[in-house]
Amino acid sequence: MDGFGSDFSSGAGSGKMDTGTIMEQVKVQIAVANAQELLQRMTDKCFKKCIGKPGGTLDNSEQKCIAMCMDRYMDAWNTVSRAYNSRLQRERARI
Repeated sequence: MDGFGSDFSSGAGSGKMDTGTIMEQVKVQIAVANAQELLQRMTDKCFKKCIGKPGGTLDNSEQKCIAMCMDRYMDAWNTVSRAYNSRLQRERARI
């Protein structure tokens, strides 16, 4: 049972939780989850849009479609992310 809490304790045997470390771990986990969700959604949408008949290989038009779809999806994601972050900063400035 000692091993369970040891990842979250600050210092040798103090037993107190280091909230800064925990917050950083949570932020990393959220970033990983967001990246996984982005990849999954992009894969699903671009596959449905570009692949008519799944097979062993992609033909040239499917490859181009996938590349363009992924580029557009990433551009849209980045635009929305920038707008969201900008809005968060404005909201924080009001407080």
